[in-house]
Amino acid sequence: MSRRQHLVHGDPQRFEVVADFIASQYGRTIHSIADVAGGKGILTRLLTKKKNFECELIDPRRTVLKGITHRPEQFEPEMADYYDLLVGLHPDGALRQLGAAALVRPAVIIPCCNFWDEERRGQYALLEAIEDFYRKHSIRFERIELGFKGPKNIAIVSEPF
Repeated sequence: MSRRQHLVHGDPQRFEVVADFIASQYGRTIHSIADVAGGKGILTRLLTKKKNFECELIDPRRTVLKGITHRPEQFEPEMADYYDLLVGLHPDGALRQLGAAALVRPAVIIPCCNFWDEERRGQYALLEAIEDFYRKHSIRFERIELGFKGPKNIAIVSEPF
């Protein structure tokens, strides 16, 4: 394995696809991004180094890539005010907090595991639960299928106002 490759589960192209989507969707209208529960920080690095955004990884895990900005703590909704955009690429245990933070900041959430509603099963039921929460709180959103392999490639892109 070369120095630039990183062992990941799932489609390794998902990081590039999400970074490209963010750059094309938001361009220069945003400055700072929170990569919530972003694991090692692969997306953080791409957004910072290739797309020239100010991006910070918020994840309690300590094993992250060198050269990225990292807050080694659990994400809480109160942290959202500092950022222009919140991103959660398979944010797992931070999913609910990220959804709550989307009430005050734009968010791109690509959910994986159901940490939202134990009563609902399956990917589409999970997406519907998040969308129901947004509807209840008058959050504008759209569901977008991203171009990477796998069943967990659907993003919910939201705007709080």
